[in-house]
Amino acid sequence: MDLTLKPFFLCLAALLLLLLSLLSSANPINSDYNTLVYNQCANQTFTTPPTQQTLSSLFQELIAHSSQSKFFKHTQATGDDDETQTGISGLFQCIQDISNEECQSCVSTLPDLSNTLCRESVSARVQLHGCYMHYELDGYDSESSNHKLMHQTCGELSNGLAGGFEEMRDTAFAALESGIVMNGDGFYKTSYEAVQVMAQCVGGLGTCECGLCVSSAVQIAEAECGAALSGQIYLEECFLSYTYHPDEIPDHPHPEKRRDRNGSNGKSVAIVVGGAAALCLGFVFLLFVKSWSKKEDD
Repeated sequence: MDLTLKPFFLCLAALLLLLLSLLSSANPINSDYNTLVYNQCANQTFTTPPTQQTLSSLFQELIAHSSQSKFFKHTQATGDDDETQTGISGLFQCIQDISNEECQSCVSTLPDLSNTLCRESVSARVQLHGCYMHYELDGYDSESSNHKLMHQTCGELSNGLAGGFEEMRDTAFAALESGIVMNGDGFYKTSYEAVQVMAQCVGGLGTCECGLCVSSAVQIAEAECGAALSGQIYLEECFLSYTYHPDEIPDHPHPEKRRDRNGSNGKSVAIVVGGAAALCLGFVFLLFVKSWSKKEDD
């Protein structure tokens, strides 16, 4: 290989590595989505190994659909005899505004967590920041209520330092309660001044039922979190979160803003790669001139 070409190919390889690195960092998977929030496990456990195998098959089915959908329900049958055949019903749901890649990454961590935290429980619910999974053996008698409080988290108190916070939060909550009903798809995210709020209902829940569930979550947040600057309320069939951003404008809930932000990332990548390519070509050109001059001298 010509010695003048070797640096060119080295620069080309370096540029490719730089491009791959920048592209991966421009759209990272948010690891916070895979952080455990809470889990609930039934005391009763499976009595036969085939049922555990059925549970593993259910997990595989859920993971397989997580790259294409943010919500999926499935019942995995067990037993060969029609008279003794039963099943395990399960579902997963991701936050509506995360990417399919982030959803699949989140859901893929749930089976191992479930097996570790709940072992062979006949019913389990594992909630992460970005997704949750729930399964239950058919015929298991569990206490269920659409508005049952599953978990709550309240942040630090304002202690009077956030002037007008509660008024901003209550106005944002009012917009959330009306928006979740008007939107009609079980997900709504909005903000008022420095307070950002978000709510999501379980897939397939009716619009009215979803609105009632979110209203219950709002009441719990107001009563339990009080002057806390952030909070997450998880009910049986919906969840709510709110955060206070005193020094920044919260992300806009509409996808147009997100596309603009992604577009800016793409322009930044192009500028960096273009500059690196110019430097690399300049370096190769200088080597070529130096080599040509040396040949002329010889």
